[in-house]
Amino acid sequence: MEQKSMIDELVLFGLTRQEATIYVCLIQNVDLSGYEVAKLTGISRSNVYSALAGLTEKGAAYLLEGTTSKYVAVEVEEFCDNKIRNLQKVAEELREHIPDMAVAADGYITISSYKNIVDKIHHMILQTDKRLYVSAPNEFIQTIGDELRQVCANGVKVVILSNEIPNIEGTKVYLTTKKEKQIRLITDSQYVLTGEINGSNLDTCLYSGQTNFVNVFKEALSNEIKLIELTKGEI
Repeated sequence: MEQKSMIDELVLFGLTRQEATIYVCLIQNVDLSGYEVAKLTGISRSNVYSALAGLTEKGAAYLLEGTTSKYVAVEVEEFCDNKIRNLQKVAEELREHIPDMAVAADGYITISSYKNIVDKIHHMILQTDKRLYVSAPNEFIQTIGDELRQVCANGVKVVILSNEIPNIEGTKVYLTTKKEKQIRLITDSQYVLTGEINGSNLDTCLYSGQTNFVNVFKEALSNEIKLIELTKGEI
């Protein structure tokens, strides 16, 4: 993995970019003084000492006491596990104490950026009770494969329309022509997500629980499945 990617992922765990850069430096060099970190990273000594203090506060580094203060990184697995465990506790508290969300009127919501769209799809899949229909290129199906396997194991009927056969046991697959980056998702005949995704921040999808909109998509998907069955595309 490139260093930039490592920095980006460490930022997701609550570190600043400077803290993440210094954390990687500590990982690579066992233990270092602030002066040594500044020399290796090119970050000013004042910023280095501020970042080292942040790393120790956030549980990503330990201070070694001695004639010269040195710092050692907390093992990445331990650091990540601690962060996830603490966030799970916070999530439980929020679920218990945050006010109930006002019921939104049926409407149309635009979801922007690839990351937010994928997050919404993961949530939709895991919230499905009975049946799920997904139409997407196989390369995208693979990114949601774990969630699809999980709901299949829970007894959800999963129907996939894709250009290749995904290796997901328990699903009903219909082979169709590749539709570039087009994706459609229908869960429990109640919610629809549709749009085109290219893996960028410019991606947008439409999400709705509006009854007429959902019914139109259900009918279109049903007609596509019937056509595939007539042309022997069912697996």
